[in-house]
Amino acid sequence: MKPQETIDYHLKVTWQVIANKYNQIAAGFGITQSVGYLLINIHEHEGTTVSEVASLLGLKSTSLSRMLNNLEKDGLIFRQIHQDDKRSVKVYLTEKGKEKRHLARVVVRKFNDYLDSHLSEKEREILINSLVKINTLTNDYNPD
Repeated sequence: MKPQETIDYHLKVTWQVIANKYNQIAAGFGITQSVGYLLINIHEHEGTTVSEVASLLGLKSTSLSRMLNNLEKDGLIFRQIHQDDKRSVKVYLTEKGKEKRHLARVVVRKFNDYLDSHLSEKEREILINSLVKINTLTNDYNPD
């Protein structure tokens, strides 16, 4: 089987093209696609735990730590020890982080509006249902 005949090949290539496009756009705002995604997913008032951030981004703790240090240095986030669980650290957005998150949200909305304008409702529904199914199947997959 050729790589181009596999489902995962097309998922990977498509995601890579999307991530590259987001990175090109995000660079104009002084961030990356990963940073934009992280900022979008930090809860406005209650913050987000570092473990939730790691899960969202699928990063190992060393990579995440480096990323969070850079974001803190750039003035986009700050970290605080969780009030209820002293072993847990929460990440919060600074005002600058909130501004960058707003820009990232606008980019994501515009891109999704663009995709929606080129896909029929049926195509969109089939695509999303297929991706949800592939995600479920992937999580359930246990090689013998």
